[in-house]
Amino acid sequence: QVQLVESGGGLVQPGGSLRLSCTARGSISSIYAMDWYRQAPGKQRELVAGFTSSGTTSYADSVKGRFTISRDNAKNTVYLQMNSLKPEDTAVYYCNADVRSQYGLRRDYWGQGTQVTVSS
Repeated sequence: QVQLVESGGGLVQPGGSLRLSCTARGSISSIYAMDWYRQAPGKQRELVAGFTSSGTTSYADSVKGRFTISRDNAKNTVYLQMNSLKPEDTAVYYCNADVRSQYGLRRDYWGQGTQVTVSS
């Protein structure tokens, strides 16, 4: 059993910052890509930032220069540092990880989601 546990969401004013964390727990053999997605009300879920197992990062155009994804492999944790937040960043943020369990099964897992609200 593998679980992704997220934390760090909240309410912030425009221009402010937040840091999200996502830790993978359970019977883990290997973790490959770890990504952050978000879903705003009435919109489809979109990829915000990704971090491959080889260390390559990628970002949606809308967050480039403002968000930074990082990863601590020793802690099975991925972070999303969000700066210069805008009201349009308001969404539920989800962590996704490509994980091989100790039983040999490899699949995607999702976190429970954490709400980020940017408002004055």
